[in-house]
Amino acid sequence: MRKPLIAGNWKLFKTIAESVALVDELKPLVAGNQSVEIVVAPVFTALCRVSNAIKGSNINMASQDCYWEEEGAFTGEVAPKLLKDAGCSHAIIGHSERRQYFGETDLTVNKKTKAAIAAGLCAIVCVGESLAERESDRTFNVIETQIKGGLDGIAEEAFSKIVIAYEPVWAIGTGKTASDAQAQEVHAFIRQLVARLFGQEVADALRILYGGSVKPDNVKGLMTQPDIDGALVGGASLKAESFAAIVNF
Repeated sequence: MRKPLIAGNWKLFKTIAESVALVDELKPLVAGNQSVEIVVAPVFTALCRVSNAIKGSNINMASQDCYWEEEGAFTGEVAPKLLKDAGCSHAIIGHSERRQYFGETDLTVNKKTKAAIAAGLCAIVCVGESLAERESDRTFNVIETQIKGGLDGIAEEAFSKIVIAYEPVWAIGTGKTASDAQAQEVHAFIRQLVARLFGQEVADALRILYGGSVKPDNVKGLMTQPDIDGALVGGASLKAESFAAIVNF
């Protein structure tokens, strides 16, 4: 059985004080839930304080990005071992906004994924197609290219530290959500592709999250799909009540 994972990507929101207040409000709302792995991803400046605030709780913490070098003359970057040191257990890698605005490529996703795993972080690797790509029937081609490039050269045993998040770019922050059937179709394709590339055992154990305007009122339908193992939540993770409702689906 794959344990569901619900991750909240806070993006560029929340001061340190607001971040701590959010997890303090969230903790009692999800305290009894041991059947879901819960992850929050604050901004870099809040990581240490949030880490202290969630100590002893069932909430884990992710960074929203990482770099692939351990140290060096890389102004503005943050290495996986430093994120681990700040209290992170996970790192989000290759989010569509990183690809769209900051030049992230499948090659850099691959380097970051390997570096995160080497540092002991679980890599939440994001893939997804744009509206133009979906409308031109290129969804599966795009996903296959991203997975082949992003996971190239990763050993089978490393997959215990990998989660894939499928996020249709056209459904992020737009209020549009892929239908349960649309999401399941792509998740099933991803699992079949991973089975082909890395073996059936790896594919069966791999958790694949859906990301794209997940809310309390649509999470249940998504989570009933056989190949959807959780959610990467954006806007709805910025309020404790709505994120808790998703976690406690």
